[in-house]
Amino acid sequence: MKMPRWLVYSIITAILWGVWGAISNYPATITPPFPTTLIYVINALTIIPVALISLKKIHWKPVHTWKAIGYGLAAGFTGAGGQLLLFVALKSGPPYLIFPIISLSPAITVIMSFILLKEKTGTKGKIGIVLALLAIFLMSVQSKSGDGASGNLIWLWLSIIIFALWGVQAYVIKASTKTMDEDSMFFYLAVTLQIVIPFALVLTDFSQPINWGFQGPYLSIFIQLLNTVGVLFFVYSFKEGKAIIVAPIINGLYPVITIVISLLIYWQLPILANALGMIIAITAIVMISYDEGKHSSEPEAELKESEMP
Repeated sequence: MKMPRWLVYSIITAILWGVWGAISNYPATITPPFPTTLIYVINALTIIPVALISLKKIHWKPVHTWKAIGYGLAAGFTGAGGQLLLFVALKSGPPYLIFPIISLSPAITVIMSFILLKEKTGTKGKIGIVLALLAIFLMSVQSKSGDGASGNLIWLWLSIIIFALWGVQAYVIKASTKTMDEDSMFFYLAVTLQIVIPFALVLTDFSQPINWGFQGPYLSIFIQLLNTVGVLFFVYSFKEGKAIIVAPIINGLYPVITIVISLLIYWQLPILANALGMIIAITAIVMISYDEGKHSSEPEAELKESEMP
């Protein structure tokens, strides 16, 4: 029995993002390191080819009304700011705890959509939000031995900020759907990533030894391309399949891959509270994604029906 294309694309996306999440910070861990701020620069530059593909689809004419530009910049800067903070967080914290926290950002999106867009949140969504908050608490519990991520909680606070920024970003993208198309939005996301590059350069300590060899910028290009190519397959999967099925598969699967690979790399097991938090986090991701996709698709269906002659 042949697998449907949307399922193939979804699995590829989850694998690419899962591997990327686990090894994204590797160049910053070698000696001498390649700074995380410069990894952000590489990440921003690798999105340019994807942006060009999106621009070509809309004949090089993104929507440029003031409202569209406002939505685009708001979504772009929350996304780019979160991306830069992510690489800073990965410098002091383990990916197997950071990525489950930031992957819970749909909880913010659901709350904002419920309050500001008056959208309905089903039982699964409400339970998912409660589970998300519980998961963050459990994953913030540190062992007394001082190993892994314990001792320095900067990564935790940065992760929570990223969690909020990316939740707001998703809301802005959702709120902009009646103003602009997805390719125009992607163009603005790519542009704002480039705008933030100078801030990343200012935060870089060039007085310290920097690895300019293969394990530095060149390996970073390959690793960050995993994220960029994953975005391409993400778009393909939503084009071919139903969002209420695709979203929970991708959002529920890629953090698991990141966690498993990260644990294998670091050769350590999380404490019981962290492990329980990861399980609850993945459960919350699936429940929130499914419920959000189900309710967000309803107004769209009603609109199409009302537009029928």
